[in-house]
Amino acid sequence: FSCKKLDKHTMFNIESDSETVIGSVIGVNLPFNLPTPTITTNIEQEMEENNTHKDLIEYANLIELNLSIKSPESANFDFLNDMEIYIDADELQQQKIAEIHDIPENGSNAISLEIIKNIDIQNYIKADKYYLNITVKTDKIILQDITLNIHSNVFVDAKILGL
Repeated sequence: FSCKKLDKHTMFNIESDSETVIGSVIGVNLPFNLPTPTITTNIEQEMEENNTHKDLIEYANLIELNLSIKSPESANFDFLNDMEIYIDADELQQQKIAEIHDIPENGSNAISLEIIKNIDIQNYIKADKYYLNITVKTDKIILQDITLNIHSNVFVDAKILGL
């Protein structure tokens, strides 16, 4: 019973937000990659707050990945057909972590991606910096740049320091 209580104290979530821009494009139905900034985790602070260290992470997986349009306010995801998101870090192999296909044209300015199940991303989280590589396929011409917010939520399970 006490081990299960301790386990709960070393299970926590790390949430982060980043931005990318989908530039106006001419072609449709052609996959293209979006540039994304390096995502710096606050892993050391999270570990300290949870009485553990990044080397003691046993498992980490993405549980939520949402995109929302920041600007322009009138934009929606009706131009987008497919999206795949990969995680990458120095000296690690790129791994697909989320996707969405056949995005409905319903005027929405927010979407939730389907998470690829059972992918342990602890090594990317431990790397302090990781990258999201995004491949999109549009089905309409985009006439203006669209700024996206990318919100992620990662579940982490780690050991307690000293045990």
